[in-house]
Amino acid sequence: MDAALRADADRIIERSIMAVLPDEAVRRALADFRAGPGRTVLIAAGKAAWRMASAAAEELGDIDGGILITKYGHVGGRIPGVRCFEAGHPVPDENGFAATREALDAVRGLGADDTVVFLLSGGGSALFELPLVPAEELRSVTERLLASGADITEINTVRKRLSAVKGGRFALACAPARVYCVILSDVIGDAPDVIASGPACPDTSTCAQAAAVAEKYGLELSPAARELLNTETPKALQNVEIRIGGSVRELCSAAAAAAEELGYEPVLLTDRLCCEAAEAGRRLAELIAERAAADRCGGESRPAALIAGGETVVRVRGRGKGGRNQELALAAAPGLAGIGGAAVFSVGSDGTDGPTDAAGGYVDHTTLADLERAGVSVGDALRDNDSYRALAAAGGLIVTGPTGTNVNDVAVALLRR
Repeated sequence: MDAALRADADRIIERSIMAVLPDEAVRRALADFRAGPGRTVLIAAGKAAWRMASAAAEELGDIDGGILITKYGHVGGRIPGVRCFEAGHPVPDENGFAATREALDAVRGLGADDTVVFLLSGGGSALFELPLVPAEELRSVTERLLASGADITEINTVRKRLSAVKGGRFALACAPARVYCVILSDVIGDAPDVIASGPACPDTSTCAQAAAVAEKYGLELSPAARELLNTETPKALQNVEIRIGGSVRELCSAAAAAAEELGYEPVLLTDRLCCEAAEAGRRLAELIAERAAADRCGGESRPAALIAGGETVVRVRGRGKGGRNQELALAAAPGLAGIGGAAVFSVGSDGTDGPTDAAGGYVDHTTLADLERAGVSVGDALRDNDSYRALAAAGGLIVTGPTGTNVNDVAVALLRR
């Protein structure tokens, strides 16, 4: 491993994530907030819920109770007046269902003078859930869509119709109380009806689109589920105000600023990356190879950092262990071999990549040789979706622990001469 390149990567990752922690985003969103004359109830859901709720509780002062639902291991301590629950992600579980019932109980019976401060972040689709179909069917549908390579918009188009809280239905449950919704976006384009399946947002998707997703991915649905796919979601809500507090654009900007401080020329390729993870990794390696060749022909050396933000997908074909960021990085390794000073890394801003303890993966011009010495085939690992064990063999795992935020992923290709 190139120690200097890895140090640069770690610095860029640290600075990027620090810039998108939700504390300041929540404080900015609440700067102009004025509670109504009645009760103020705090509800927070998602992987960043604990940090968002901590900041909100400080800003709001006295609240009339609250419920927080986040991923296992993501509660950082007690928040006065807020009951904290941990639940399953990316596949919902009974703890999430029970916590969502508590949230619905907390807003039941509110009047027009009352206010619900609703804090929403990525992961909310799984964590904030009360299914209208048997739990096992919901889990089966979710797992099938995740494994099929469906994008987040397709997944949520189906899930919101099988839920008592998604697709604007939570806001309806709060009515006539006002809902002030602060969102930390993990969705490309920041569409509020897609983030966490839009529990407090009018739904722009249609029954026809939901049926098309089910057909495209061959979902096996019960008659009750098919009837729900044909039941339209709320298209207008009069009691909701929405603020977007943070997004992948900020993550990419922070990565660019950190790279520039380290002497790289930052180049933002996109903040809407949406393709298969391995395809993205191979393309980043190709772009770095092209840049290195151009530098050689031009006779000058220009350190560069190519930055892409968004969220890739993995089509699960094997039985290995990994996540989309690790798969992206591993797929780049063969293309970097022989390009001195080249590296690719990809990291999830929430600190967890797939069902692993890693946030992402790092490879450089030495990784392929390191893997070959360890007896690891990149091709075999990718076919078995086993990026975690492959990267572990080359020292390429990125482990941050839960970060408390969630605004998509950032992938960076470095070239330093």
